[in-house]
Amino acid sequence: MVISNPPRTMPETEVARRSSGWAAPTARAIGLAAGLIAVAVVALLSLRFGSLPLSTRDSWDALFHYNPDDYEQVIVRSMRLPRTLIAICVGGSLAVAGTVMQGVTRNPLADPSILGVSQGASLGVAIAITYLGASNPSQYVWVGFLGAMLAAMLVFAVGTAGRGGAGPIKLALAGVVVAALLSAWTSTLLLMREETMDSMRFWLAGSVAGRGLDVLKVVSPFLLAGTIGCLLLGHQLNVLSMGDDSARALGMRTGRVRVIASIIVVIITGAAVAVAGPIGFIGLATPHIARSIAGADYRWILPYALVLGAILLTGADVVGRLVVKPAELQVGIVTALVGAPFLIYLARTTRLGAS
Repeated sequence: MVISNPPRTMPETEVARRSSGWAAPTARAIGLAAGLIAVAVVALLSLRFGSLPLSTRDSWDALFHYNPDDYEQVIVRSMRLPRTLIAICVGGSLAVAGTVMQGVTRNPLADPSILGVSQGASLGVAIAITYLGASNPSQYVWVGFLGAMLAAMLVFAVGTAGRGGAGPIKLALAGVVVAALLSAWTSTLLLMREETMDSMRFWLAGSVAGRGLDVLKVVSPFLLAGTIGCLLLGHQLNVLSMGDDSARALGMRTGRVRVIASIIVVIITGAAVAVAGPIGFIGLATPHIARSIAGADYRWILPYALVLGAILLTGADVVGRLVVKPAELQVGIVTALVGAPFLIYLARTTRLGAS
């Protein structure tokens, strides 16, 4: 399925006129390069800090001069490197998915979980643990991903029923209803089986710990393909930001663009939730931060969101290891503690308009 490409001149001129960010593309490119350096710095901090602080030398040697007889290097390779890579991939992907969801719905409070994907993955993991005997992420990641896909299909089926087909508001309402239903079923399983609660409590809080590279290999194709797909939607989101009437006048099939974008968001969110649990606020807050830096042009907002999401989630994971040391605070809890005040501020200062 191919997204139609309307004329480029009018919308991009309009976007440039409306942009409130840095005017020069060179400045934006420099900022993006600085963000990539910040990703590397945060990744190094993630390799170094934890219940056992390590030196930069230990982290470097573990990556490039690995000695399996060195205890510190084994910790880096077997525990900290996988969770760092997962945090970078999941954080960046969720941020890009949130940016696209806000763009296609024209709702600044939209995030990837609006389509019930997180709740579907949660129910899938609960079923895998309760009835299939799954006990670690490598065993239930596929079931969680399948649950996310089925939940999204149910939301689309409910949202497209009736006259008018699927619209942003109908899909959002369908997502709320389906999410509530799936959450109720998940809670029922947790209450019925105490061992299910014990196995799922860290996953439900949102965590990148305890996952190996084998789990990342399972979901990385979906995260990579979905992220690339989102980055390629920058021009279409610019046109949509002008309003549906203007977009249609320029030849864009807005319904098709929204469906394709939603499918990509579902793939990303399903994969991310399956591996790391329902991590909130990254997909909601990061697009606003990226927009404040890059301006109104989604061709720049999306790359900035990718970089900022990786920084925020990896940084939150490092903070979670340090604030209650020697124990750890799950990264989903850290993002919620930081993101909740941001959401309140956003809700109080943002004027929402109908799509």
